[in-house]
Amino acid sequence: MPTYEYKCSSCDHKFEKFQMMTADPVKECPECGKETAKRLIGAGMGVIYKGSGFYTTDYKNKEAPRETSAPKESKSEKPAPASDQGGSGNA
Repeated sequence: MPTYEYKCSSCDHKFEKFQMMTADPVKECPECGKETAKRLIGAGMGVIYKGSGFYTTDYKNKEAPRETSAPKESKSEKPAPASDQGGSGNA
C-alpha cells in the first residue's frame, strides 16, 4: 500500500496517509478539521522489493566471467568396472 501526501488549502498543513490505492482521498485535515485537504501529486519512490530473491546486486556483475573459445579438457576418467567378472552368477 502506498503512502500519499496531502496538503490542507485552509491552514497549509502537510501530512501523509498510508492507505490502499482503491481508497477515497482524505478530505478532512487532521490539524484544522476542515474538509479542504487535497492529495498532492508526487514523483513517488522507486520500486522496493522486500524478501528473498530480489537484490540490487543480482544483475550488476562488473566483470562477467570470460569463456575461452577452446573446449575445456576433462580429466581422464577411469573405465567403469565390468558388471560380470567371470563368476558363475550365483552369489
